[in-house]
Amino acid sequence: MGNEGKVIRLAKPLKKGLLRLIFSRFFVFVILLAAQIALMIFVYFWFADQLPVLLHIQWVFAFVMIIYLFNCSMDSSAKLTWMLVISLLPPLGAALLLWTQANIGHRRTTELAKEQIDRTRDILEQPEDVFRQVEHDGSGTDDMSKYLSRSGCFPLYAGTKVTYFELGEYKFNAMLEQLEKAEKFIFMEYFIIEEGYMWGRILDILIKKAKEGVDVRVMYDGMCEISTLPADYWKLLEAQGIHAKTFSPIIPVISSHYNYRDHRKILVIDGKVAFNGGVNLADEYINEKERFGHWKDTAVMLEGEAVKSFTLMFLQMWYLATSEADYETWLSVPCDAPEDASGYVMPYCDSPLDEYKAGESVYIDVLYRATDYVHIMTPYLILDGELLNALTFAAQRGVDVKIIMPGIPDKKVAYSLAKTHYKALYDAGVKIYEYIPGFVHAKVFVSDDTKAIVGTINLDYRSLYHHFECATYMYKTECIAAIEKDFRKTLASCREVTGETIKKERFSYKAIGVLAKMISPLM
Repeated sequence: MGNEGKVIRLAKPLKKGLLRLIFSRFFVFVILLAAQIALMIFVYFWFADQLPVLLHIQWVFAFVMIIYLFNCSMDSSAKLTWMLVISLLPPLGAALLLWTQANIGHRRTTELAKEQIDRTRDILEQPEDVFRQVEHDGSGTDDMSKYLSRSGCFPLYAGTKVTYFELGEYKFNAMLEQLEKAEKFIFMEYFIIEEGYMWGRILDILIKKAKEGVDVRVMYDGMCEISTLPADYWKLLEAQGIHAKTFSPIIPVISSHYNYRDHRKILVIDGKVAFNGGVNLADEYINEKERFGHWKDTAVMLEGEAVKSFTLMFLQMWYLATSEADYETWLSVPCDAPEDASGYVMPYCDSPLDEYKAGESVYIDVLYRATDYVHIMTPYLILDGELLNALTFAAQRGVDVKIIMPGIPDKKVAYSLAKTHYKALYDAGVKIYEYIPGFVHAKVFVSDDTKAIVGTINLDYRSLYHHFECATYMYKTECIAAIEKDFRKTLASCREVTGETIKKERFSYKAIGVLAKMISPLM
């Protein structure tokens, strides 16, 4: 990438590792397991004569909890996991279940989120002429628009140009160029920010723009406080004239770093340009620093009316963090449609706080409607029954379903879990490939040369059930050809998974995958 430009650091590098473990749901599970063992030992020594009665009480308790699980609205895969946990740890497993469902520390956030969705449900108008253009063309884009409108305000737009970036470094260069042009506001919302070359270059521009009177706002997820940034980093940004907030700061006991994280990546400039995709603000995403080999990531840049949707998404999350949002001011900024815009664009987001599974539903809809091919890039493959069925059904009816996975994993357990799905997918005709040079972090669906999705939504439980996410749905946009071209280019650097490679998979991956699959919804 080179080292031209100014690189700013506001804090010392953060030591990470231990706190991430302490705040994890896995840590809580281990603590409860230890408590259960201690309780069993106590009961055995002090109530040995009453042990048969206690065992019967435990059996009845576990049975009641299983009845509860059968009748709740939880995903079926998660139900099986909780049944296992409660069978092994009846009292304390139930306590863990109640702790996760009680939504402690997030009730106010849930109330605010619903309030803001209701408040802004019609704040962006759906252009009727645009909707009519796709209403009867058989693509299902109109149906998807109707579905998404039930969960929030996600209009379908024409007149928006989309530029696709096949690597994080290409997005980074475009970001720098667009940030320099900012005149009114810069809104940034990212899951990860880490000091280094990438963030230093961006921060230099943000500080300069703030001094020029541009309204600069930066929001990052609270996970950064136990992984990449000190707890008071937002204050350091405020001292530079940048409005900054941590979304859902980590709180001991109440927080689990897996739940309700803001996994979105959004940059909006002056209401005219928006960026979305998998690229966070850390050096590995642009291959300035090597982690897990070559880092393959993707992003899109929007210019035109659809940018308003990302402005709205940012303001909604900003309100959850600050209780402040002037929607009318920032959404009324005029935005001209580029002359070379083509097709239709529908930005959307997914929330873990409502009953809609928008991220998964959009993916499944693409799979069910495809007639020729669906090509996918994803870093993780931890599937529930619905998504697994959609992938296999598409392949079994003759659709060319190909999935590109990492060749070098960032998380061994997640990689092992992904491999537990390989045989079922392979037997159904899904073709799986692993990226030899390194790690694939891209989240891409492209289908039939007409549809594509680029965003932050992985094919795993965290993204589909536990995180705030966002993506860009495209139909007949010119850049879809570039997305498919990039997929085929990436495919040339992959090894294909076959029946033979599945049989010869390392024993460690098989063992870890089989064990981890039992608790995959909790990971």
